Amino acid sequence: MQKLISFVGCVCLAGTVLSQAAEPAEAVMRRVADHVLETTSFTVVNRDSGEHFPSTDGLAYSRSVAVESPYNQWEYWNGVLDLAMVRMGQELHNPRYADYSRRNMAFVFSNLPYFRRQYDEGVKDASFFQLLRMAKLDDCGAMAAGLADVYGLDPRPEYRAYLDRAADYILTKQSRLPDGTLVRPVPREMTLWADDLYMSVPFLARMGRLTGDDRYFADAFLQVQNFNKYLYDASTGLFFHCWHSDEKTNGVARWGRCNGWLMMAQVELLSHLPKDDLRRGELINLLRRQIVGVSRYQDQTGLWHQLLDKPDSYLESSCTAMFVYGIARAVNEGWISPGYLSVARNGWVGLSSKIDASGQVGDICIGTGINEDIKFYYTRPTRLNDIHGLGATLLAGIEMAKAERNPAFTTTNP
Repeated sequence: MQKLISFVGCVCLAGTVLSQAAEPAEAVMRRVADHVLETTSFTVVNRDSGEHFPSTDGLAYSRSVAVESPYNQWEYWNGVLDLAMVRMGQELHNPRYADYSRRNMAFVFSNLPYFRRQYDEGVKDASFFQLLRMAKLDDCGAMAAGLADVYGLDPRPEYRAYLDRAADYILTKQSRLPDGTLVRPVPREMTLWADDLYMSVPFLARMGRLTGDDRYFADAFLQVQNFNKYLYDASTGLFFHCWHSDEKTNGVARWGRCNGWLMMAQVELLSHLPKDDLRRGELINLLRRQIVGVSRYQDQTGLWHQLLDKPDSYLESSCTAMFVYGIARAVNEGWISPGYLSVARNGWVGLSSKIDASGQVGDICIGTGINEDIKFYYTRPTRLNDIHGLGATLLAGIEMAKAERNPAFTTTNP
């Protein structure tokens, strides 16, 4: 309670931030989600002629036709957005948001035959090419997690066929170390990326729940254990972005968003694992350890830095949203002490200050690979409303809104 009292006292010194924090979390996340709904076109465009069409149904074939909206693309960040929209619909009892994700997946699969022809003919970056390629975790894991949640609402056979195909890819085809850890063959051979815990575990957890087959839960649990083994830095309580198996060394950066991917993945596994599963205790302990670690590096604004242990790096929104989501959900579910909610509240204040009146989120780092040069991370550009941060922002808002509705977590003596 003392930590929460101190936090509120600090916020009172900043009137602008206080006014934004006073807005209910539900109103903030609705604004973000509504902007997405209003700006997703569900159209295809001929890039040569500029003509727009509602679908490819009956459309003359052209190598120049592409999906117009970035929200309709088969990209891992949209997988997070789709499952967040489904969850919003469920939590708010408003089908408008879940219907967005249902429509999105229907749009993809109904237009897939047209773009399959482009892909087969070698059109560079044909729409949905990652769905068709399925050659790495980025191609399938996060999008399949979003599709699994849509499948629960709209059980189309073509969706299940894709889920089974993606599951087989991760279990039997994706590159792994001898101990079973998921790795990437490029750009450096057999490198472990922290991001890939999210690109695999949330989907594996959903397949475990969908099929009742413990292989999926067991593999997800193994990944959490091994990613912690290879990437955790005990000296800081943070995680490195990568581990290079060729040199047996970690990378240079304790990057914000990769730490966020790790936290979200562990939360998603706990959310789907059976309540009586004996692995839950270890998972909760690992999650608590990470929450304590990142909490030490929270800026006084509530935000976290692009490089978590480098206060001279910029304050970044996507990792902040991921940490707020992970911490608030862990409190809401009773996995950790309610005292940690003050960290999430502080983070939500900071994140809310980055959301404008139209519902766009500022200071989101663009897509980021690995690099041996720390300057690479320092200088990654940010982009207004970059989709890398939108799904996490909605998930954070959902959990903060739940906390605001819970009398047990409401302070009466600020």
